[in-house]
Amino acid sequence: VIKGTPSPLTSPVPADKMPAPLLLAALLSPAALLPRAAAPAGNALPAQRRARLPSMAAGGAADAADDEKLAKALKAMTGFANSYCKNTGTTYCSDPSIPAVVIKGLAEHKVVLGAPLCPCRHYEDKAAEAKDGYWNCPCVPMRERHECHCMLFLTEENEFAGDSQKLSVEEVESHTESMGSVL
Repeated sequence: VIKGTPSPLTSPVPADKMPAPLLLAALLSPAALLPRAAAPAGNALPAQRRARLPSMAAGGAADAADDEKLAKALKAMTGFANSYCKNTGTTYCSDPSIPAVVIKGLAEHKVVLGAPLCPCRHYEDKAAEAKDGYWNCPCVPMRERHECHCMLFLTEENEFAGDSQKLSVEEVESHTESMGSVL
């Protein structure tokens, strides 16, 4: 996180009001991976759901079934994102770590919540939001106006737009391997 800039982890500004690049920078920051001392109860996942994700399991121990679910979801979300870029004429951010983090978050939400809920927003009740569908990727603002809060799908007018419409699962894993869960 840029020095002197509020972080979603320390700022009184709700994460859904924080600019997406700043929120993603905080997610990429090693400090963002540390547990929050005073996380709001409404945003915390129940223990049984946290335990379902390999990166969130107690002691880091995960069974093969959880690893397989996450790997399958990561492959599916990477394929979806690549296809969506191609079909909509959008591209990924010029910094490939940004779409990698978003894709990983979408995959984790797919495993835990059953839907690819946008990982770049704060929710009081993630399960209810996933069920509602408004913020499930591609979210309504993206489908209707080509506005991607996460900077995953960028139009050519966006100053951060890159040239790539494709990321491999290996690239996503490479950019996110040193970070924990984005949840």
